[in-house]
Amino acid sequence: MTAVNAQQTTAQQATAQESLDDLLAAHRTELMGFCYRMLGAGSEAEDAVQETLVRAWSHRDGFEGRSAVRSWLFKIAHNVCVDMLRSPQRRARPMELGPSTPVSDAALGPPRTEDTFVQPVADERVIDTNADPADVAVARDSIRLAFVAALQHLPPQQWASLILCEVLRWKAAEVAELLELSVAAVNSSLQRARATMATVRGEPLEPTLDSGHQSLIRQYVAAFESYDMERLVHLLRNDVVLSMPPFDLWLHGPDNLIGWFLGEGIVCKDGRLLPVNVNGTAGFGNYHRVADGVWEPFAIQVIEVGGGKITGHHNFLYPEMFADFGLPDRIEEP
Repeated sequence: MTAVNAQQTTAQQATAQESLDDLLAAHRTELMGFCYRMLGAGSEAEDAVQETLVRAWSHRDGFEGRSAVRSWLFKIAHNVCVDMLRSPQRRARPMELGPSTPVSDAALGPPRTEDTFVQPVADERVIDTNADPADVAVARDSIRLAFVAALQHLPPQQWASLILCEVLRWKAAEVAELLELSVAAVNSSLQRARATMATVRGEPLEPTLDSGHQSLIRQYVAAFESYDMERLVHLLRNDVVLSMPPFDLWLHGPDNLIGWFLGEGIVCKDGRLLPVNVNGTAGFGNYHRVADGVWEPFAIQVIEVGGGKITGHHNFLYPEMFADFGLPDRIEEP
């Protein structure tokens, strides 16, 4: 091969790579959401999307426009996720791993490994937050922590049928082509998936755009940052739960939550909260005060609301996650 031909080939490969990168970028958020719902962690979803790109590039000659780019990429992504789920381990929430503990007996104990728990993810990484409001509402419901944890109970075929048909609005024939099944088999998988999800997905949460929800969240921020437990307890529903991955400890009921915050959880006093949109609901980066006028990352909070009160106060004690939510690595005030 002459030097000129080699340069032309290299240029053509670079152009093809850029074109493929552009195609993936156009579908990246949707692919991230697809992989996150299956894998239960933003970091693993990111790995799956990157692997999808690698496989798409290595098989680009076999594509040849025989199917829509979107379905081609999703088929690759589905296969990548299935490969990543060979282990019987499925991510869960602390509430699925054992009973709640009264605050009088509460102790964090040793942390579990990161792959034990469903992990939080920023909304904008996995759904198109600029889409039609009705579509955004459906998408947000499909990334709730309870929903993602419930999906872990489904085998891959049922999982894919449910997400593609009910969340991404694919036709059964399109899903059948992707999964290499008959339409009847897809519909059967979808029916079984719906039946399983009905038993494990949990109650619906209030929309974050609801004015009552927004008022409650403002009251929560004021109560938490001032560490006014008397105000906070009135915002909690009687069946509220508190969880703190990577620990499997969880507490149930307002008295136990307040007892925790006034006991071992007193480290949260004088903290600061910065809002984030996480798993389709309200959330915060919770910063702990480490010196006068200085706060550093401590936990990503996911605040779930139902019936006009807080039903879930989930704290993910992974300070390294703050960058994934676009949060600063510290807060400094005069």
